Amino acid sequence: MNFLYRIKESILHRLSKSFRPTMLSHYKQDGKLLKNVRISNTTVINAMKNLKLSDNIFIGHYNFIEASNGITIEEGCQITNFITITTHSSHISIRLYGSEYVKNHDLIGYIIGSIHIGKYSFIGPHSVIMPGSNIGKGSIVSAYSYVKGTFPDYAIISGNPAIVVGDTREMDKEFLENYPQLKTFYDAWTQ
Repeated sequence: MNFLYRIKESILHRLSKSFRPTMLSHYKQDGKLLKNVRISNTTVINAMKNLKLSDNIFIGHYNFIEASNGITIEEGCQITNFITITTHSSHISIRLYGSEYVKNHDLIGYIIGSIHIGKYSFIGPHSVIMPGSNIGKGSIVSAYSYVKGTFPDYAIISGNPAIVVGDTREMDKEFLENYPQLKTFYDAWTQ
């Protein structure tokens, strides 16, 4: 009995290792190797062919990315954990149509739209990015935000619904003053 128990535990231990969150790298897109893209094995990507990534992107654990209507994520973005990015939403039309929802096409209230996330932006945990959203470069989306619409470059975006609450350049100013050697790097992508 002890022998069978040890075999069972050994098998379960080995299986559990293969389901642990792991970062996968060396992502290929359109035959081009993006060696600095890291995506968690726990992130679900639906309609991957419509997801356009630049290099140097981090997509963390337990995310859902639905790209059927197109998603572009530019260089240097960090998509943290437990985030939903979706290019369609039926939450209005399902209520309007009730049980007739599945029988109809061209649904009123059915929202679709591509999503664009500008370079060197950060998306905080538990955020939702809705169809048709455009997040400018250098932006921060605070944790638990519900993002819908267009936001300017360098915006600090927060809330449900999300609004602009600040400017990342103000946040970065102190660092650039204290570490002037970083200004060259910063200027290279901000201009």
